[in-house]
Amino acid sequence: MSASGRLITIEGVDGAGKTTLAAALAAELRRRGLPVTLLREPGGVQASEAIRALVKDPSFEISPRTEALLYAAARAQLVQEALMPLLAQGGWVLLDRFVDSSLAYQGAGRGLGIEAVRELNRFATGDLTPDRTLLLTLSSDSARARTDTRGEAPDRLEQEGAAFFETIAQAYLELAAAEPERIHVLDAGQPPERVLAQALDALRLQLAL
Repeated sequence: MSASGRLITIEGVDGAGKTTLAAALAAELRRRGLPVTLLREPGGVQASEAIRALVKDPSFEISPRTEALLYAAARAQLVQEALMPLLAQGGWVLLDRFVDSSLAYQGAGRGLGIEAVRELNRFATGDLTPDRTLLLTLSSDSARARTDTRGEAPDRLEQEGAAFFETIAQAYLELAAAEPERIHVLDAGQPPERVLAQALDALRLQLAL
């Protein structure tokens, strides 16, 4: 739990609709008078955005361990420079990805081991834990179809095959089963307004919204 603010993270495979939900949720919470900051991972602050550009660049060959360390480094800077100050001031932070992404992508997808990646990120974040995590689930085919319609060249991770993303999707479900009080699963195949309504319900129940 954060000291006085609220940290809400949004997770899921690429194409699940995290960015869409984050923007809609931020707008709704602001409409209700809450001090909301919307950030993304990797990124959110200048140094972390530079790491984002590096780790997503398909022209680089990056080993799984290096990849995990780069994500953790970007996360450490974001926590120190943005998250902790905002939470200490009583702000609400909506964060598009956090530690669970590394557990699923590098721990499971890259085969580094979830517990090994968890320990690395405990050091990186000072063991900062979200108050609530919204996990968007979507079939691999639907997620890939969504990313294909963006009209952008796939980044380094998006170039991976279907088996990689199926492993990640399964890892996310296992994380949710292990922490049902924190991680709330949402069906991202529903209309966006329905996903938003269910996200608000999850926050209302857990955080007295």
